[in-house]
Parts: sequence; C-alpha cells; structure tokens
Amino acid sequence: MSDYMIPEKIQRLHTNIRPEELRYHHRRVALTKEFTFDAAHHLHLYEGKCKSLHGHTYKLVMTVSGFVNEIGICIDFSEMKKIYEDTIKAKLDHRYLNEVLPPMNTTAENMIVWIWEEMDHRLNEMGFIEKGTRLEELVLYETPTSYATLKREWMI
Repeated sequence: MSDYMIPEKIQRLHTNIRPEELRYHHRRVALTKEFTFDAAHHLHLYEGKCKSLHGHTYKLVMTVSGFVNEIGICIDFSEMKKIYEDTIKAKLDHRYLNEVLPPMNTTAENMIVWIWEEMDHRLNEMGFIEKGTRLEELVLYETPTSYATLKREWMI
C-alpha cells in the first residue's frame, strides 16, 4: 500500500517560480479536442442504405499545433471549443445537412473539407494563424467505426 502524499508547500509565482520560467520550451506542439454533433442527411446517386434520409451522431477530432506563449500555452482548449461551436456546431447540429451545407453530396469526404475551410478561416479571424497556430488534422467519424481523415499537407 502506498502512502498518500500531501504537498509540503504550494508553488507560488515570484517565490518558487519566475514568470520567465513558465514557458519551458520553444517547440511546436499539437493539441487535440473531440466534439460531437447530431445531424441528418441522405446521399444522391448512391445505391445503398444512405440514399434514404437518416441520421448520425458525428464525432469530430480536431488537432491544432503551435508554439507556446510566455505562460506555456499554445491555444486554450476552451478556445478550440469556441471555434468548433461557432463554426460547426452552430451550423450543423440537429440540422438537415443537405439543406445547410453548400451544394454537395453530404459524404464524410466532402464534409471534412468544408469543416476544415470553416475552422481554418475562424482560426485566421481570431489571430491564431499569424501566431503560428494552425490546423494539423481533422477526423470526422460518421459512425464509431467509419471516418474520414484530413491532414494539413493534403490541403496545401
């Protein structure tokens, strides 16, 4: 059985650590956050179950990378959530995708590129791209075992 450890003293800024020590490194790091939304759609010119109206609980996995600021943060997870909620959830959650997306077949392959463009545009609007923070990868799950992946190098 291990002993329960209680810290002997709490680290305090300017006493045990200096502000210039908060940034430990100058390397690019990646952060990933997952989100879900529910939506309905159907596919055109497709012979299979998906030609009929149906719904999914989509899962979007967003990975961004960047350099940490003076306190050791690249992008706050809450800012990643805000980008998702403002650009994707607000437009797609509990909606009929064929109605709210641009004219396209609402396949995972088409949707993930549209999602990338929307999120990249929002990152730019919020000033993150000029600081070196960028989208690296998106994964859009249509079902728990079926998904599309998009990487930065494929969008260049």
